[in-house]
Amino acid sequence: MDFQPLINGTAYSWSQIKFSLFNTPIAGVHAISYEDEQQIQDNHGAGRRVVSRGFGQITTQGSITLDKAEVEALQAASPTGNIMDIPEFDMQVTYLPVGGKILTHTLHNVRFKKNVRTVQRGDMEIPVEIPLAISHISWI
Repeated sequence: MDFQPLINGTAYSWSQIKFSLFNTPIAGVHAISYEDEQQIQDNHGAGRRVVSRGFGQITTQGSITLDKAEVEALQAASPTGNIMDIPEFDMQVTYLPVGGKILTHTLHNVRFKKNVRTVQRGDMEIPVEIPLAISHISWI
């Protein structure tokens, strides 16, 4: 089978991502990171080679970097005025490539783990990185 490169194709890119919190699109997202990791152990028996593999827990973690205005809006909507007190919610990250397959990842039971602001002289925008507690991710 010959390799045929995709000519004039469209790759998934930052400009095609739509974020939703509380079923509301948000625009002030600077970055997002999310991942699953499973504990996997090689089990040895007779000889030098692996004879089986054991599977443990899957842990999930992530973070989101928002514009300070988005964080302040979330904080104002919190019942206590603190984003860490917002109850669990799902977050959707949707990739919308032109002419390509729409792909949505859902981060389930998300909570904000930290309430922080870092500002320094010369800042012309203030991104706020917030670690996330996530129960699990639906990748499709």
